[in-house]
Amino acid sequence: MNGNERLYKGHSLIKNLDDYTVLDIETTSLDSFAGEIVEISAIKVRDKKEINTFSELIKTKNEIGYFTTRLTGITNQMVQRDGKDLINVLKAFQKFLGNDIIVGHNVNFDINFIYDNMKENLNEYLTNDYVDTLRLSRRLLPNLKHHKLDNLIDYFNLVKRDEHRALNDCVLTDQVYIRLANMMKNMNKNVNKTL
Repeated sequence: MNGNERLYKGHSLIKNLDDYTVLDIETTSLDSFAGEIVEISAIKVRDKKEINTFSELIKTKNEIGYFTTRLTGITNQMVQRDGKDLINVLKAFQKFLGNDIIVGHNVNFDINFIYDNMKENLNEYLTNDYVDTLRLSRRLLPNLKHHKLDNLIDYFNLVKRDEHRALNDCVLTDQVYIRLANMMKNMNKNVNKTL
C-alpha cells in the first residue's frame, strides 16, 4: 500500500501545541505489511505537561528477530509473557488517543503502521492530524547534518536514552518537541518585531 491509498490519514502540521499525544512504536520490520507492531507507547500532554501514559507490548504471530531484539531489548519471551492481543491494544490506544493531534519523530512511520493495522483488524481508520519533529527539525535546524532523534537529543543536551523502547522515546521526543516549539515561537516573535 502506498501513502495515496491511506485516504483518511490526518494532515501533517507545523504547530506549537499545548495539548497533544506523543506516539512511538517498535516493530519487527520497516514494512507495515511484512512487519508486526511489538510495542505501542504514548504520552498524553495537557498545557505542555505529561498527564498520562500508555504503553503495551503486543504478542506477535512470528518470532522477533535478532535485529529487533538487539535494537529494542524486546525478546520473544517478553512478548509471550507480557504481550497483549493486537486488537485489544489498538482499541485501548484509540481510546487513549481520542481526537488529539499526534506528535512523534519520523511519525509517518508510526502512523502508517497503526493506520494499516487498524484498517485490517478493526475496519477503522487513524485520522488524527500530526506534527513530525523530524520535519520541524529540518525546517528549524537546516545546518544540522542529521536529524535523527539521537542527533536532536545531542543538539539539545538531553539525557541520552539507555534503551530504544517506545515509552522512553516518547519522553525524549516530547522534550525535543518542546524545544523546537519554543524555537518556532521565538522566530515568530522576531518576525513580528520586524514587521
